[in-house]
Amino acid sequence: MKNYIYILLASSVMIFSCQEEKAKPKVKYTGKVSKSLQKDTTKLEVVDLPIQFEGSNVLLYAIGNLTVGDINKKGNYESASAYEGVSGFQVSNSMENEITGYLQNLKFQEIGTDSLHILTDKVMLIERVSYVKSNKTLVYVLSDADTNQDGLIDSNDIKSLYISTELGKNFTKISTELQELIDWKHIESANKIYFRTIEDANKNGEFDKKDTIHYHVVNLKDNKVSEYFPL
Repeated sequence: MKNYIYILLASSVMIFSCQEEKAKPKVKYTGKVSKSLQKDTTKLEVVDLPIQFEGSNVLLYAIGNLTVGDINKKGNYESASAYEGVSGFQVSNSMENEITGYLQNLKFQEIGTDSLHILTDKVMLIERVSYVKSNKTLVYVLSDADTNQDGLIDSNDIKSLYISTELGKNFTKISTELQELIDWKHIESANKIYFRTIEDANKNGEFDKKDTIHYHVVNLKDNKVSEYFPL
């Protein structure tokens, strides 16, 4: 009987937590100007060791935050990485032609030079960086604004799509403001990037079946973005 009560209580807590989490909107339309975001002094900013994509002549340095104060049993700082179980001073995960994590910025260094070039001076949360080898282009999935007005730019805000050169130059937003990125794909034979976004058409702060899906294509020859209508 006691075990049954414990299970019932635990289930109630889980249901309540899920309802609370679901209620948090991606975007608010209050018309208020978001407050300036303050640097989180509880975080330690670090840079990972350089990453080189195959076929690129550029080194990438991923910049992220670690939680300061709590040191685990191995004597390392607790990581604020995007992935559970990743500890130590690593803030990114790299694989073939892709970097993932919760990153604040990136720096670039052309091999054979000593100078470093920073991607942006704006506050952002970069979750994914992909290298389009055939065009030497970087594609970014990131949050660039506090769209839910909770005082933070984090994974609860709208995700946007950006591109740049492999050196981080011409860093440009190609998705539309206040439209959530669904997915994207590079078609090498067409030298184009296709992507989908969803617009909160009914302005209820959530993305659901009542909203509008937009289809876009980017010609990598001139980075021109246009909308197409497959339906």
